[in-house]
Amino acid sequence: MARARICITVLLLFIAILTFQSQVKAETSMPQIKHDSKILQESIVERINKNATAGWKADMSPRFSNYTVGQFKHLLGVKPTPKGVLQSTPVVTYPKRLKLPNQFDARTAWPQCGTIGRILDRFCIQFDTNVSLSVNDLLACCGFMCGDGCDGGYPIAAWRYFVYSGVVTDECDPYFDNSGCSHPGCEPEYPTPKCARKCVKQNLLWKKSKHYSIKAYRISSDPYSIMAEVYKNGPVEVAFTVYEDFAHYKSGVYKHTTGDVMGGHAVKLIGWGTSDEGEDYWVLANQWNRSWGDDGYFKIRRGTNECGIEEDVVAGTPSARNVVQEFSDADISLDASI
Repeated sequence: MARARICITVLLLFIAILTFQSQVKAETSMPQIKHDSKILQESIVERINKNATAGWKADMSPRFSNYTVGQFKHLLGVKPTPKGVLQSTPVVTYPKRLKLPNQFDARTAWPQCGTIGRILDRFCIQFDTNVSLSVNDLLACCGFMCGDGCDGGYPIAAWRYFVYSGVVTDECDPYFDNSGCSHPGCEPEYPTPKCARKCVKQNLLWKKSKHYSIKAYRISSDPYSIMAEVYKNGPVEVAFTVYEDFAHYKSGVYKHTTGDVMGGHAVKLIGWGTSDEGEDYWVLANQWNRSWGDDGYFKIRRGTNECGIEEDVVAGTPSARNVVQEFSDADISLDASI
């Protein structure tokens, strides 16, 4: 089977980065009293949980117990991709000749790729090896090509950086050190880290530590193409609009119910299914640690472009450059039209 020879194209690294890097400035004005209020509201939890048709459950997530609305907005830094970049990026569309399962989860489809189930910055590539790439490289060294570092960025631009410049391993340029946090993430008090282009370990070379992608591409917004891409090549990166109620998500199939727009967010789509109530959903990995949502994961309504979840889907094909193992290049064009 085709997917047997293609392990995974996952760049959770970039999903995590686009979350960590995202101290995006509010694009719309907000009253200061709203900006300084708590993001978690008992009234929102009560409204969701008393709504029999909501389809999901809410709680006062420990992850955001001390967050204000303004601080929560700082976590959401995905910016709208410039029109020119969108037009110059190839789009993959799958013909509907592949029979897809009603339920799919990349974590169980590729059990040898343990990094699929992790929420942080690791990915399992098609060469049967787990590689941990450097968050710091992309965040600090991509520059204006990717956006504004800790002030937000563009998902497809991160994938293009991976193609043209590559990303070093986490061992070469770690985001967190062993004794604590050398840079604890893009919180308001921490600016974008500086790009050093030098491995912290003297026995490692920056250029030799780089890993690359062969190509970066978008996936057509029709659910079938998204499902086919994940089924054949592994998880993809998606961006969507976050509302206030999403901060309260605990379980079930999310759909926006109440609250204002907070910003754009990038996450990893790893599968799909249908609830007992007959509602189709996507399964996604978030980066807000395991105390948020369903052990760090969430489901969102599938097939209706809920919160724009099906509009901006991106992925890439990994390269063997600097990968020691023998392999045969996978060609997605055999099964998809670009």
